[in-house]
Amino acid sequence: MVVNAEGLITLDRAVMLKPYQPRQFIEREYLTDAEILSFTNYPAFVDVECYPNYFLISFKINGKFLCLECGQNRGFNPRMLSWIMNSYKTVGFNSIKYDLLMIWLAYTTQDTHVLKDASNDIIVREMRKQDLQKEYQFFSPKTSHVDLIEVAPLKGSLKLYGARLHSPRIQELPYPDTQELNEKEIEIVRNYNFNDLDVTEQLYNFMKERLELREAMSIEYNEDLMSKSDAQIAEVILAKEVGKLNGKRPQRATIEAGTVYRYIIPDYIQYKTPTLNSLLERLRVAKFIVQPSGKIAIPEELKTSVQINKGVYRLGIGGLHSSEETVTYKATEDMAIVDRDVASYYPRLITTLKLFPASCGPNFLVAFNKIIDIRLDAKKKKIFSRDKGLKIVINGTSGKLSDVWSIFYAPDLTIQMTVSGQLALLMFIEWLELSGIQVISANTDGIVMLVTKDKEETLKQIVAHWEKTTGFETEETRYKSYHARDVNAYFAVKMDGSVKVKGNPYSEVGSQSGTQLDVNPSILICSDAIKSFLANGKPIEQTIRECRDFTRFINVRQAKSPGAHKSGEYLGKVLRWYYAISETGSINTVQANNKVADSDEAKPAMDMPKDWPDDLNYQWYIDKANEILYEIGYLTRPKQVEFF
Repeated sequence: MVVNAEGLITLDRAVMLKPYQPRQFIEREYLTDAEILSFTNYPAFVDVECYPNYFLISFKINGKFLCLECGQNRGFNPRMLSWIMNSYKTVGFNSIKYDLLMIWLAYTTQDTHVLKDASNDIIVREMRKQDLQKEYQFFSPKTSHVDLIEVAPLKGSLKLYGARLHSPRIQELPYPDTQELNEKEIEIVRNYNFNDLDVTEQLYNFMKERLELREAMSIEYNEDLMSKSDAQIAEVILAKEVGKLNGKRPQRATIEAGTVYRYIIPDYIQYKTPTLNSLLERLRVAKFIVQPSGKIAIPEELKTSVQINKGVYRLGIGGLHSSEETVTYKATEDMAIVDRDVASYYPRLITTLKLFPASCGPNFLVAFNKIIDIRLDAKKKKIFSRDKGLKIVINGTSGKLSDVWSIFYAPDLTIQMTVSGQLALLMFIEWLELSGIQVISANTDGIVMLVTKDKEETLKQIVAHWEKTTGFETEETRYKSYHARDVNAYFAVKMDGSVKVKGNPYSEVGSQSGTQLDVNPSILICSDAIKSFLANGKPIEQTIRECRDFTRFINVRQAKSPGAHKSGEYLGKVLRWYYAISETGSINTVQANNKVADSDEAKPAMDMPKDWPDDLNYQWYIDKANEILYEIGYLTRPKQVEFF
């Protein structure tokens, strides 16, 4: 993708697109020298742009900006750069692998061609830090820095997180980084860079609690955990504890591709029906083979479904899933809807099955159980940072068993943990069904069932027996009603009138961190209207027309590189829109000019409107919410009458 002299984007398909023009002017203030010296108690958000003839390091500190530029007869004092980097806590996004390296190279040289070559070596050639420093003869000292990319869940792009947090502007890089810039284009790139700093600050503020936990844990364990993910923190802390017990730090296991593992069935897994006993026999001889990637190939024996009474359940490495579609259940005086979730399922599987990586030995379990005990004590004493911090360690450990690059890498344990969890749930389901209790949904670590009044005592006995047999604990929630599109997407009205919402596109939070960073906003006003309707009968149309929060009406999607356009205007890879009256056409991909899903009548909102849009198509949202009532089985579609 290149930009010609007229400012049009030329693509491989010879399509001519206009670059997206921001709809609103954002005024910026620049830092004075006195402010630079006095604001050191504030974080300094930092970002870098690199072009063949222009290089920019920008900072945002206490709402104001500073630019250090070189190229096009520009230059900066490297001593000032060094002072800022050593005097402030700097914050970036994907900055450890790119921005920090480029900053310290720019401290050494301001030759933009050298800087561009190094940038290409990092991005295109994926050159390692040590090799880059050797090639360009510079040093990257350790300073106080936070890289948000690992702290945020799922490793999305900065633009995507900005869209999920409803940033005022979502803007793609305005010109390809291979292009030489003129003065007007430099100003546009500078403002684009400032917008990235705005989003970085917004993300930083949203993750304040996560960062405070990391700060507290860094002090307690004398490790820099500020830029690490939950799973990375788990590895650092647990490895440190195991190392103390073993007298040396564990080393990552090397497991050759083609290695075959067999699943060892726990003694407590015992079934009563021929169907499930047949499944056990098949799994007993199944071969779990390590692939060149280090992951386990799912054997055919596990790519199966099992029927227990009316329920059909699918197995896999990821967890057990039931197969219901478009179902609605309402509790009555004689029948309850009961949800039973297994508490801390994967950590419990590690401890009850006594799973430890060969790289660590049995002291892995000693250290893991110690961390669990310390966390439970902190929870009891309401020591928030220790409680929440160690919860991160406990929950993050299981994922490291399947991480090829982790010192805890142990694919055989991943098999034991995930398969045993599914088989234990199937045993729970079998016991319930044989006792006349119907299970209507099951998903990884929990089940939902219909319990008639005469079966309440039976349920208590089964739960107690299953917990004693397996060593797990379950938590109960009761619903007034349960409405599911499928096992992964549903509305459940609790007894207190609150509504549990799960799954795309109904929920505004994801399962990774339980925040809006996990999922793309998707016309959440429709979900709001459904919740109010199911909980208290409020009319769908009333909820939608009364709402004055525009963020509830937007839709966010991603398009594959190089992105998408609307009517010839390039929008980027992260797209944001709302549905407008009289809006025609769709948003289409650049590569194949295919329609982006659900984008008919979509009006781009890459700049969030400051005033309420007078063309918002309320009827579109009302119709969509009513359609959801059919999807979740609350309404039944009329049968089609065939005429011959």
